[in-house]
Amino acid sequence: MNLILEKTDQVRFFTDMKEVFAAAEIAPQDYDWYVSDIETNFTPEGFDVGDQWIRGEELASLIHKQEIQFIWAVFSAVPKGTRPTVSEPPYVDGNPDYWDGKDPAPQLEGALFEIACWDSSATILINLPERAQRAFIAKYSDTQPLTKAARV
Repeated sequence: MNLILEKTDQVRFFTDMKEVFAAAEIAPQDYDWYVSDIETNFTPEGFDVGDQWIRGEELASLIHKQEIQFIWAVFSAVPKGTRPTVSEPPYVDGNPDYWDGKDPAPQLEGALFEIACWDSSATILINLPERAQRAFIAKYSDTQPLTKAARV
């Protein structure tokens, strides 16, 4: 099941990836990440807002050192040490696949799951492992199936 967290006061602000990972009990360092379609509230020193591969350890360090709000972004998790070819970068801004009432799959071929930051007002979780889904819902009870949020 794919999930969305929006329209709630259960979070201080949406798309704080440190909080998203903690709620889902996901250790970013357990994966490598392709991060794309990025817009943040500020650009920390040493971080590029262009589409990029980032090692899990680097991502964990970045989000724990800085309080970053990802306004738009897609975090695609892949097994450590793999770097699938990116023919079309995953995107969230204007992506109709989130809202057509179907359950989308991760956009990046080879990705295990995807976390999308939607306009600083929603967090979309695609293909999260079941354990992570349960943990996220336990932390944020306002989480809903993405198909209920369809904006057709």
